[in-house]
Amino acid sequence: MPFPVQICCHLKWVSLIIWILFLNPSLSDPRTSLAHLICDDTHLTTDANFVANFVSVMEHLNLLVIQRQWGLYSIQSPPLPIFGYAQCHKDLSEEDCQLCFTEARTKLTRCVPSASGRVYLEGCFIRYDEYDFFQETVNTRYDSRSCSASLKLLSDGDMKAQFSEKVAEAVANATEMATSTRRGGMGEAEVMTSVPAAYALGQCWNTLNSTGCQACLDNAWSKVKRCLPAGEGRAFNAGCYLRYSYLDFFGNGEDNDQSALGTRRACIIGGSVLGFSSVLALFGAIIGYYIFSKRREERKKHDEVPAFVNQSNLHFKYQVLEQATDHFSSSNKLGQGASGSVFRGTLPDGSTVAVKRLLYNTKHWVDDFFNEVNSISGVQHKNLVRLFGCSIEGPETLLVYEFVPNKSLDRILFDRNSRQPLSWEQRFKIILGIAEGLAFLHGGSQVKIIHRDIKSSNILLDDNLTPKIADFGLARCAAGDRSHLSTGIAGTLGYMAPEYLLRGQLTDKADVYAFGVLALEIACGKKNNTFTDDSGSVLQNVWENYKGGTIDQVVDCSSRPKDFEGKEAPDVLQIGLVCTQASAALRPSMSEVVEMLTSKGRAIPSPEQPPFLNASVLAPTDTDSSSAMTSSATSNMHTTINF
Repeated sequence: MPFPVQICCHLKWVSLIIWILFLNPSLSDPRTSLAHLICDDTHLTTDANFVANFVSVMEHLNLLVIQRQWGLYSIQSPPLPIFGYAQCHKDLSEEDCQLCFTEARTKLTRCVPSASGRVYLEGCFIRYDEYDFFQETVNTRYDSRSCSASLKLLSDGDMKAQFSEKVAEAVANATEMATSTRRGGMGEAEVMTSVPAAYALGQCWNTLNSTGCQACLDNAWSKVKRCLPAGEGRAFNAGCYLRYSYLDFFGNGEDNDQSALGTRRACIIGGSVLGFSSVLALFGAIIGYYIFSKRREERKKHDEVPAFVNQSNLHFKYQVLEQATDHFSSSNKLGQGASGSVFRGTLPDGSTVAVKRLLYNTKHWVDDFFNEVNSISGVQHKNLVRLFGCSIEGPETLLVYEFVPNKSLDRILFDRNSRQPLSWEQRFKIILGIAEGLAFLHGGSQVKIIHRDIKSSNILLDDNLTPKIADFGLARCAAGDRSHLSTGIAGTLGYMAPEYLLRGQLTDKADVYAFGVLALEIACGKKNNTFTDDSGSVLQNVWENYKGGTIDQVVDCSSRPKDFEGKEAPDVLQIGLVCTQASAALRPSMSEVVEMLTSKGRAIPSPEQPPFLNASVLAPTDTDSSSAMTSSATSNMHTTINF
C-alpha cells in the first residue's frame, strides 16, 4: 500500500494519533461528565413547599455562578430549610462554568424529593441539604472515592513506584497551592499543578479557610492514594475535590474553542510519545492512512450536501454571515444563551438579522438538521421570531433569525431604571400575544412544537411592543448529536412544570405552566425567583391573595391607571393560577387560554390546586393517560437539548 509523502515524513505525529485513539480514550471527555452523584434516599421530604424552595435556591445559585463562578444561598423558613452551594473548578472558563452548572443542576433533580443531594461533575460541584454545611470539610457518611483501572504502561514494580511518587508530588503541590494562596480564608486560589506524567487538581470550596482546606485535602489524599498505581483517582469530600491522573485534564480558564484546547493538549501529550519505537511508528502510519482515507471520503460526502442546500433560499454562506457580524465582534453581541451566542448582523442588501452561533457541530447530521430548519422556517406568526435559514458549510453552525430591534421582555419589565414603565394595556397586549404565539406553535401549523423554555428573556419586543417568542424548535435533530452539551431536562428552573422537572414527562402542558408563571410575572412586575421573608414567590403571593379575595392588589402599581377598576387584571391573574396548577390534566390548552383572554363573556375556571405541591401528588391525575409515555420520557430525559 503506497503512503502519502506527508504521512511518511511525519510518522511521529501519526504515532500521536494512534496513542490518542487507543491509549487515551478519555482525552475528549467533556468536563461536564458525571463523576459522582449522592442522594439521601433515606430521608424523603413531604413538605409541600420543598420543590418551590429547591427551584428558588437553584435559580439564585445560577445567577451567582454567572457573576463569579461560585455561590451559596439558603431559604431557612420552617419546616424544612434548604441550603445550597455551587462552585466551578478554577481552571474552567466562564462559559464552560455556566455550561457545567447547567448540566449539574439537571442531574441534581434526580435527588428530588430527597432532603439532600450532591453532584460532582469533572468541572463543577452542586450540593443542597437541610442544614448549614458551608464550613463542613469531611462527612464520613457520604464522602467517597473512585479509582480507574491500573495503567498497562506500568509493566514492573519500579515503574509503578515511580508513578506513585510523581502522583504524590503532584498532589502535594496542588494541596500547597490550594491552601497557601487563599485570601482571608474566603478567597480564590489556583489549585492545579502537574509534574511529568502525573497531574493533580485539589479544589476546596470557597467557604473553607486555609486550615479547613488543608484538613479536607489531606483526608482526600488518604483516600485516593489507595487507588495507586491506577491511572486515575478521585476523592469526593464534603468540602473539597481531589483528582490525579496520568492525563493532562486541566483547562486554561479562557473561553477558547474546543479545537484550540485539543491542539494544546495534543502538543503536551506529543512530547511524551516521540520516543516510541519505529515499529509503533510504522503501525501508526498504517492506521493514520486509514483514518485519512475515511475522513477524505466523509469530506467528499459532506461537500455534496451544499448541492441541494444551495437550491434553497434558507442557505447562507458562512463568509457572508462572518462579514455581516464583523467577524462576530463583541460590539455586535446581543446575548448569550445555553445553546450559543447571538450577534447582530447586516447583510449585503442592507437588511439586519440576528445570527446565532451554536455550541455544537452538525456535520454528522446535516441532512436532518437542514430538514428541521426547513420545517421550522415555515412556521410564521406575528408573535414568533422568524427563522430565515442557516449556514452549515463553515467551521461552525449558524442560524439566521429575524432581528427584533427592541430589548427582551425581562430587560424592560424588570428594569427599575426604565424611563417609561409598562402600562396595564401594554402588559395585557404582551400576555395575549405570547398566548397566541404558543397556541400557534401547539396546533396552528403543520409542525407541532413544544417550546420547553418559555421565560421573559425568550420574549422579544419590537418597536410597537409586540411580543415575539424566540428560541423555539430544532429539538428533535439536536438530540442525536453528542458533540455538544446535553443539558438533560431543557428549560429554566422557576418556569418548569413539576411533571417535567421531576419526571421528564413533556407535553404541551409544560408550556402552559411556563406561560402561567410568565403571565403572573408580567402582571405583578416581579420575577418568580424572588423570594423574600414577607411575600414569598410571585405564585405563592398571588395564590394567597386569590384565596383572600384581594387578588387585584398584587398588580404592579406602576401599571395601574388612575381609574383602574376593571375585571381584566384579576382575570389574567386567575388564568395564571389555572395554568400553574401542579396537575397537567387541570391546566387548559393554550387555545383555551386565548379564548379566556379574548372572550369577555367566558367564565374563567377556578384553580383547584395551589401552584406549590409536592411531587407525590402528581401521580393520580397525570399518569392514567400517559403511563407509557412516562417511562420512555424518563429514560430519555438526559438526552434532550434546548435551543
